[in-house]
Amino acid sequence: MELTADEILRIVLAVLAGGIIGAEREYREKAAGFRTIILITLGATLFTIFSIHIGAPSNPDRIAANVITGIGFIGAGAILRNEFGITGVTTASTIWLSAAVGMGIGGGYYAITGVSMVLIVAVLWVFPYVEAQIDRRRAFRSYEVLIGLDFVKLNEIETTFKQCGLHLSNHRHLKTASGLWCIYSVYGNPKLHNILVEKFLEDPEVKELKY
Repeated sequence: MELTADEILRIVLAVLAGGIIGAEREYREKAAGFRTIILITLGATLFTIFSIHIGAPSNPDRIAANVITGIGFIGAGAILRNEFGITGVTTASTIWLSAAVGMGIGGGYYAITGVSMVLIVAVLWVFPYVEAQIDRRRAFRSYEVLIGLDFVKLNEIETTFKQCGLHLSNHRHLKTASGLWCIYSVYGNPKLHNILVEKFLEDPEVKELKY
């Protein structure tokens, strides 16, 4: 097997593509960063090239087909569960897509890989700003309000959320020696949250407030 100019081009493109994707992961200090993504993309490209040559002419995809299985194990290692929930799903997806890009380059499918690269970069670099704008308009907060054992006041408290334009996603009540603890999970615009806090702070019947 002789190294051709086209194969050298594919290897170089794999490194460049992996570098572009990996730079974003490195910038955001993710587990799979610059070098890791380059190696994944380059590895997928090499396996695809080897598969074409070794399996030709009857079965050129016999090695490349196993790249999908192998990359799944690497991606799974990037997904972690902690006290704040599940993290690493985007990184795992990026690893999976990087391997797909590498396979596309290794197979010589430059056009579809190029279009995919543009979309991947847009999702990784541009979409986080869109996501942040959505989050600003849908901020989740938790409120703990202590009131007396007054069910009329309890209804007023819950009505206050609606009056401020906020939405209740979950709530529970605890009876204590001090009164009734009302715990709420609420989402909505941060400005509306501020209005709600002002109302609670000005309310003489609200004994304590945690938020």
